[in-house]
Amino acid sequence: MNRPRRGEVWIVDLGLAAKVRPCLVVSIPITDADRVLATVVPHTTSVQATRYEVVVRRRFLKPGAFDVQNMASVPCGKFIRRIGELTGSEMKPIEMTILLWLGLPGS
Repeated sequence: MNRPRRGEVWIVDLGLAAKVRPCLVVSIPITDADRVLATVVPHTTSVQATRYEVVVRRRFLKPGAFDVQNMASVPCGKFIRRIGELTGSEMKPIEMTILLWLGLPGS
């Protein structure tokens, strides 16, 4: 069973309508007592320049953005393969955008 870690980018099967696409893991690692889910922010190449899209340029990603509005929890069995990892400084704007989207302090 795949155990995706926070900051990793995986190819994930998000279902028929959402396609198979790169996704950034934003949840903390699961334990054996947890549900086998990870929360992800999908990457899209159909950028609409909303305040909830965060552009991160890495060679393992096509030009596009992480779309915080489409954040979802996905069974770990849907994770196909790991393609890379973001640094802490690359994660920070995504984390701040998640706070903004959820209306949490710190945004």
